[in-house]
Parts: sequence; structure tokens; C-alpha cells
Amino acid sequence: MWLKPEEVLLKNALKLWVTHKSSCYFILQRRRGHGEGGGRFTGRLVGALDAVLDSNARVAPFRILLQVPGSQVYSPIACGELLNGSEVYWAIAIGATLEEINQHWEWLEQNLLHTLSVFDNKEDIASFVKGKIKALIAEETSSKLAEQEEEPEKFREALVKFEARFNFPDAEKLITYYSCCCWKGRVPRQGWLYLSINHLCFYSFFLGKELKLIIPWVDVQKLERTCNVFMTDTIRITTQNKERDFSMFLNLDEVFKIMEQLADMTLRRLLDNEIFELDPDLQEPTQITKRDLEARAQNEFFRAFFRLPRKEKLHEVVDCSLWTPFNRCHTVGRMFASDSYVCFASKEDGCCNVILPLREVVSIEKMEDTSLLPNPIIISIRSKMAFQFIELKDRESLVENLLMRLKKVHANSPVHYDNLKNEDAISSLFQSASVCDDQKFGNLKLSQNGNKGDKETSPLPNSEALIAIFHQSGTQSPDSRMSREQIKASLWSDHFVEYGRTVCMFRTEKIRKLVAMGIPESLRGKLWLLFSDAVTDLASHPGYYGNLVEESMGKCCLVTEEIERDLHRSLPEHPAFQNETGIAALRRVLTAYAHRNPKIGYCQSMNILTSVLLLYAKEEEAFWLLVAVCERMLPDYFNHRVIGAQVDQSVFEELIRERLPELAEHMKDLSTLASISLSWFLTLFLSIMPLESAVNVVDCFFYDGIKAIFQLGLAVLEANAVELCSSKDDGQALMILSRFLDHVKNEESPGPPIGNHHAFFSDDQEPYPVTDIADLIRDSYEKFGDQSVELIEHMRCKHRIRVLQGHEDTTKQNVLRVVIPEVSILPEDLEELYDLFKREHMISCYWEQTSPAFQHHDPNRPYAEQYLIDAQQFTNLYKLVSPWTCGAHTEILAERTFRLLDENMDHLIAFKGFAICLDIMYNGEMNEKIKLLYRLHLPPALTENDKDSQSPLKNPLLSTSRPLVFGKSNGDAIDYQKQLKQMLKDLAKEKDKTEKELPKMSQREFIQFCKTLYSMFHEDPEENDLYQAIATVTTLLLQIGEVGQRSSSSGSCSDEYMEDVQTEASASTSDQDSVFADIGKMPQRYSQALSVTEGDWTVSLEHILASLLTEQSLVNFFEKPLDIKSKLENAKINQYSLKTNEMSRQSE
Repeated sequence: MWLKPEEVLLKNALKLWVTHKSSCYFILQRRRGHGEGGGRFTGRLVGALDAVLDSNARVAPFRILLQVPGSQVYSPIACGELLNGSEVYWAIAIGATLEEINQHWEWLEQNLLHTLSVFDNKEDIASFVKGKIKALIAEETSSKLAEQEEEPEKFREALVKFEARFNFPDAEKLITYYSCCCWKGRVPRQGWLYLSINHLCFYSFFLGKELKLIIPWVDVQKLERTCNVFMTDTIRITTQNKERDFSMFLNLDEVFKIMEQLADMTLRRLLDNEIFELDPDLQEPTQITKRDLEARAQNEFFRAFFRLPRKEKLHEVVDCSLWTPFNRCHTVGRMFASDSYVCFASKEDGCCNVILPLREVVSIEKMEDTSLLPNPIIISIRSKMAFQFIELKDRESLVENLLMRLKKVHANSPVHYDNLKNEDAISSLFQSASVCDDQKFGNLKLSQNGNKGDKETSPLPNSEALIAIFHQSGTQSPDSRMSREQIKASLWSDHFVEYGRTVCMFRTEKIRKLVAMGIPESLRGKLWLLFSDAVTDLASHPGYYGNLVEESMGKCCLVTEEIERDLHRSLPEHPAFQNETGIAALRRVLTAYAHRNPKIGYCQSMNILTSVLLLYAKEEEAFWLLVAVCERMLPDYFNHRVIGAQVDQSVFEELIRERLPELAEHMKDLSTLASISLSWFLTLFLSIMPLESAVNVVDCFFYDGIKAIFQLGLAVLEANAVELCSSKDDGQALMILSRFLDHVKNEESPGPPIGNHHAFFSDDQEPYPVTDIADLIRDSYEKFGDQSVELIEHMRCKHRIRVLQGHEDTTKQNVLRVVIPEVSILPEDLEELYDLFKREHMISCYWEQTSPAFQHHDPNRPYAEQYLIDAQQFTNLYKLVSPWTCGAHTEILAERTFRLLDENMDHLIAFKGFAICLDIMYNGEMNEKIKLLYRLHLPPALTENDKDSQSPLKNPLLSTSRPLVFGKSNGDAIDYQKQLKQMLKDLAKEKDKTEKELPKMSQREFIQFCKTLYSMFHEDPEENDLYQAIATVTTLLLQIGEVGQRSSSSGSCSDEYMEDVQTEASASTSDQDSVFADIGKMPQRYSQALSVTEGDWTVSLEHILASLLTEQSLVNFFEKPLDIKSKLENAKINQYSLKTNEMSRQSE
């Protein structure tokens, strides 16, 4: 165990320890008298001394000491020599056995030894090691406490530190924490790693320097284990711009697994709505704990290994042994018990697996406990088989829980024993499937004469597989063909007798070999049902398919149009689909499934798969097989973005690099092979291989799942590796693989060869060698069959992160491609702005579970509309990045800007509108900026319920009783009058040319406009000049508004009147800061002008712009260059704290 570092004084007089191992920094010592032959007397003497000197009467026989080269206490130690002199060392670990102390020694060598060389100061070495050991002790203590109680004191202490250091809202739940090092260049920073539901955080305070890192899981693009110059095993986290290495974990495997799970869960929750809606665990992230993550990982492995429905929840995993009659012994393994299943998997991979649907179980009984059969239970099933499990811990509670779930399953889905008509060898083989036979359509017969009735008037499911209706003879002699089928059927019959004949059969290596040989056509459809467990769904839902057909047929929508378009492209070379019988069946199955699962609806390649299912299974059976494939066996394949297929393509690329390194080295870009192989996965080789060969691949798929497709794909590439390595381009590689797959034949097929119209092309001018499908499948199992389900699921998890982030990058690039031509912001700054915009959306998703932000992100929308933000999110962003900050007035201006941009009134805006608005603020010309400000003070941006409605300036109290003082010389005043007069005339002409004139501004709106300008100038270096200028312009505009008011009352415009205004203004010497005055002090001629109602007081954009142009300081203010880069940098730093403060205010 690790010790709190304490100094050890070594005396030469007491030669109690012998050095066993040593290095530059550490010494492993053995207590004299332990582990050495012939040392009986020495051992007794040392033991006696231990009893006398040690208060515990016992000293651990092994220890590790820390020594620092070059320090005053350092003395070189040779292995086996005694330490000389009185020197001080630090004891950091002890062990009762050599194995235990060696584990600590190996950890030090792997994690610390190489690292210490980077320190220049020897004192820092001792400080670093002691700090690391203390952290390890704290971590071990917290782990032990966590096992003993739900909320240990240590975890609460860590939670307090986490909240204090990172200032997250309470909703940011801490999952766990670890002691580790974060590498900054060549220097490690010892600290604490905190893993929460949305973030990875690291804190270090070392040698007087504080380091804080916050990495959102949603920003993680790659998570991998690697090594660097100093560390043999590190965790590298890659984000868009940086790589971070973390090392020196006490249990790196555990840390990496939890990191991977948290990253995967967060990305699914925030970036993949389709999965989010299917997985209830993702919808309550605040309820997740470390134990929940472990349970979730085990649950996902269980569902993937046995290919069970996503809704199945694992309850117990128990070590046990199962009696296997075929080898007359008990096989060691584990029992998995879930809502509706009891499953068994042997410890030896592939030795024996069993799936027991509780629907098939008749009884669960405890047997008498004996020495030969400890803690046994018997599970009996309907087909008169019994399974004996022994060595079950906590048998009482296990049986009680199993019986409770059994009762619930039978209550929800009663077994119809009346439907089991025959118990002979043939019918009992698939008695589970016969539960639904003739349930709803028993008295209906389907015409097989290929009638041309209307498709909606014949919704009668086929009562047998299409291959039985449209049977074809092969080129071989009937005797030869039948003899091969009979041999296969005989082998299967013998196998059923020994291993079972229902879904509950013992699944062993022997059955895998039979499947690889090819399933007989007479058994193919039924065995597909058993291997996929679609037979359980079929039996549990009597009449379900018939009801779906009735509900869905005749309805017309986009999905049905797509189905109709593809019906005649589905195996057109087979006679079954050259006939209305097959086409109608295919239409019913696809339409019924689209009706059952509108999230998937219909995707291309489903038609090819379904047509093959219909050949070998009855129509209702084919429907449930399709359900099993789409919802269990190929998860996330058949949806809008085919995420599952892309993930498996990425996994396939990695397998190529690992298993076919020479090919990977030649083809630097493996994405070409991945794009070629996409159809292999989507259609299970049905679209690129002759049908009689491809069905053998489907046999393996239904038995082994996606693993069969991976290994067959590798076998195909290996068979063509030489040619592929010599290929010059992608087109040639495509031709090589297409020709090879087109010449994969099945010599044992009882039917005739059927051409493959879906293949790319085939050049038969030259003879091409034929490959037998059985040989290809056998090679795939022998060479690549060692890929375990656990490995594939782990790789899927890793690559799902990359694929989802790839989609995010694609979205980002497409949005930027649209926005860049519209703005003057530099592309790199625009990219930073997009990241801020997206992060603002994500932050709301993190901590506001009821936030509509969850509904704002939809990957199925157009790229530009995938991320939308609401008013509060926009306000936060505005405060961070807008150059128009107005102190307390900023929030009001942000709300007005949002209302202006929300053109469709859905209370959401996209990135494009936000970027264009910000571009005007930063890079627009003065007239564009003034126009934007003008529009921000007109409806709909300015409303009656505006937060600023209580302003004392709202009411029309303005007047120009005192003429304006321009502060110019008399000579300049004359020029200014002429200039303004000409400007107004020019603006009047320009107004006539404008297609869409902005409405004029009322006095109330104008006052709000002025208030905004005053607020914008606050804390500006030229603040005083700007206030003076805006006072001048404001008073001038008030006078212009009154001119318009008087003109509207008199019906004409008087240039002379305007000149008089300017003359009197230039002659006045009143205080220019007093812009607003009492109406009673106005000259009489101006008072008469105000007799018109306030509603007629207006000023136009042209008036405002012309007036502002008269003041150079205002022109300089609006035309000065603004730096967006510094704003973006500050925004990245402050975005989290702004949100936290906002949530704190809301909670108060």
C-alpha cells in the first residue's frame, strides 16, 4: 500500500534491510530474514526486534524509498549493497508480499521514473513525488469509502472544491475525480481531474502557479490512449485546436472507460436527437452516477452480445455453471437476467451461449443443495427442455426476482397453447413461431396466379415464403441438388436432437460451422427467425402486423411514394418480383414498417433486404425479421443520417489498419475503401454479390451479427490485396472489388444462378477466377473471426465520437460557406463566432433540462437552421461580442436587436442573421450603422412593453425653446447654413429613388434613439466631445422635427423658415448642455409650431444621418476601426461565468 511520505533515518548499526532493486530515484528494500534461504537465525532476530521496536508488533517485509540524486542525503546504491552513513530518505510504499510491492514499483517506473528527469531543481523532484503519493492515497481512500457508502465524506469534499474552483451551476453534476498529471509541453502539472456530466475539468496549483482547464465533452473530437517520450501510457484528449495529455492515474483503464462513456453519452444527448429520444437514460443526465455508468456499460454490452431489444434492462449478472448435455459437464460462465430474458454466456468465448425468453419459460425452481450441485436452479421451457444452473450466489433473491418478472411477462403476453397443434419432430422445431400462424388470416388464401388487382384491394399476407411459390430448378441434376440439401438438412436434424430445436437451443461452435456451410433452403427462414429472436416478437404480438397493414395501406405520403418508386428495383432479376404477388407483399411489409416506426420510415436498401426476407419467410415473419434487423442488429443504420453505418465504416477502416497493414500503407486514404464497402454493410452484400451466394452471408449475419460482415469484408480485401496494392486510382480499386464479388459463386445452391443487377459492373470478356462463397466465409472465420463483440462495441463507441463530430464540422463548414460572402468578418474570426454561437446553445442544454434549446437543434434541418438561439441566449452573446455596449442599457438594446432579427416571429434566430448584424456593427459604413440603430428604435424592435418604457424621457416633453449654439465662428455659420440646406435638398431627391423607405421616427422613438447614443459614448476616450456633439445634433433634429410638424400643419415646406432657424441658432449664446427646456420659455413663433399634436412630430433616417455627419467627432466614432478578435477572446473566457451569474440571479 502507498504510505504518506515520511522521512526514514538509516543507521548503519542496524542492518535490518537489504536493497532488492534500485534506480536513480527509488529503492525497493526487503526486510532481512524474509524470503532468503538459510536465514532462520537472522529472521528470528529481526522478528524479535520488530516485536520490541514496533508498536504494531509487525513490520511489512517490503518497502519502497524515495531518494533524490544530487541532494545532501543522496548516496549511490548498488543492488544488494547496504546503505552507509546516516542519511534521510522518504518511505512511500510498503507491501506484505513481493508481488504487491512489485506492482507499486512497476507503477513508479511506468508513470514517474521518466518524468522526473524533466525537473531541474532537485527539491522539486521530492515535492512532486510526495504530492503525487499523497494524491494516490486520497484517491484510494475515496474509492474505498465510495464502496462502503453512497456519499462518502471525501467525495463531498471534492464536490465542494469542484464547485469553488470552476463555479458551475448546481446542475453540473460531478461524477468522479482522480489524481493525475496534465502535460504542458514537457512539464507535468500534478493536480486533480474532475469528470462531470458535461465537462472534463483539471485543476492544479503547483510551485505557486494555478492551472484550470475546462473541456466540454461535446468539444472532444478524439479520445485515445497513447504514449509520449516520458510516459508509456497516457490519455490524449483532442479538441478542435488543442491536444491534452493526462497520465499517472492509479487505474488508467477505469478512467479511460468513464471518459469514453461520458463523451459518448453527451454527444448522443446533444448532437443525435434520434438516439436521444430512444434512450431514457440520456434524458436525465443529472441522475447519472459512477455506478450508473458501470451499469449502463454492462447493459449495452449485454444487449449487443445477445442482440436483444434496446428497451431490455439488465438486472442481474451472476457467475454460475450450466449443465451442457452435449458434452456431459457443467460449463462455467455467467447468467444475465433482464426484463424478459435469461441468458447465459460461457467464460470461453463461443463455447456455449443460451438465450431463454421468459415467454418460453414454464417454471423456475430451486433444487436441493448438495456438494456436487451447490445452489442449483432448474429453468423449464415449453419445448420440454430444462436448464440446470449451479453455483449461484444469493440464489434465494435471484429466484424470487426471476419469478416476479416471469409472472409479469406471462400476464402481459399470455401464451396461447391452443395454437400448438402438433408435437411431431417437424412442427415442434418451430412451435414458437406457430403461435401467430393463421391467427388473423387463417381463412384467407392469396391468389398465386399473378392477378393485376388494385394494390389497395389485396392486403392479404402471403401464407408461405415466396421461394416456395416461385420455385426454380437449377442447372444441376435434381438428384445431385436434392442430395446436397438433404445432407445439410440431415446434419441440422441431428444437431437439433442434441442441442435443442427452439430459440432456446445451445449455441456452440458446431452450429457456427453448420451456418458457415450454408443453411438449407427449407430451414433458412425459420432459423433466421430463431437466431435473431424475431420469433419471440412474432409470438408476442398476434394480429399486430395485420392491423398495421390495414391502417397503413391506401395512405399516401412522401414515404409511400419513395416505396413505390423502389418496389420494381428490388431483386428485379428474381421471378417473385416480376409478379404482382411479390411486389404487393413487399409493398405491405415496407409500408407497415414505416407506419410502425415513423422515425425510420423508409430508407433505401431496406427494399433489397426485405425482398430477400420475403423469399425465405412468410410475410408476417419477414416483417418481424425486418424489425429485428433495423432496430436491434443494425442499430442507427436506417435513419436520416445513417450514423450507425458511418460508425461501422470508421471501425472497418481501423480494422483494415490493424489486420491488413500492407494494404493500409499502400492506400493512404482508406475512406475510398470505406465508401466502396458502405453498400456491403447496408445491404449485407445482397446488392453486390450474386443472390445465391449473398444469402449465405445473411445466414452468418443472423447468427453472428455485424461481426460476420466485418470479418467477411476483411476476407474480401485480403483476397484482393495484391491487386489493390498495384491499383493506380480509386476507380481501378472499385473495378477490382466489383469483379471479384460478382464472381463469388455458390456451387451448392439448389436454385439457378441469378444475375445481380445491383452490382457496379462486370467485365466478362476475359475469364475471371470463381471464388466459392463457402471457402470465402470459412477463410473469414479462420483469419478474422477473433473479433469479439466487446471489442467491436468499444471501437464503435470510440468512432461514434469521430463520426458525430464529423457531422458537426460539415454543418459548420456549410454554414460558414453561406455566411462568408455576406459579411466582411475574417473567416477565422467568423469560425470563432460560430463556435461561440453553438456553445451558447449547448450551455443552455447543459443546465436547463426544460429549456427549449433541446428542441432548437435538429440534425435533419437545413445546415443553417440546425442551431437556433432564443432571446436570452442572444442577449448573453450580445453582451459578450457586440461593440455597442451601453452599460445598463445594453440588455435593452440586445432585446431590441433580437426582435429586429426575428423576422418570422418564432422567437429564434439562426447564425446567419446574428453574424450579418454583428458585421454591420464592426465593419459597416457609418450610414449602415446609423440605419441599423434607426431600425432598432422602430417597431417591431421597439415595443410598447419595452423594458425602458418607464423612462422619464418616454413622454413628449421635448421642446426647442432655446436656440441651439453651434460653437462656430460667425463666418463658419453662414457656410454651415448653406451646407445643411443643400444636404436636405439632396436627401429629398435621394428619398424619391429609394424603393422601400423606412418609416419616420416619432418623438418617443427618437428619445429612445438619443438615449442609446448617449449610453454608447459612456467610457469612450472622447466621451466629452461626443456628448457635446450629440447634444448639438439632438437639438438640431428636434428643430427639424418641429419644422416638419409645422409644415404638415400648414401643408407646405418653407426653406426660409429653416434658414431663420439656423440664423437664430447661430446668434444664440445659451448654454449648449441645456438641450431640453420648458415649453413656456419658447419664443412665440416656435410655440405656435408645437400646437400640432405630438403624433405629427417625425424625423426621418435621412435627417438623422445628415445631422450626424455635421459633427466630426461622431463621424470618427462610427467610422473608427473595431477589433473583433479581442472581443472573441474575452468572450471565450467569460461565456461560462456569464451563464452561471444569470442562473444564480434566476434562482434568487
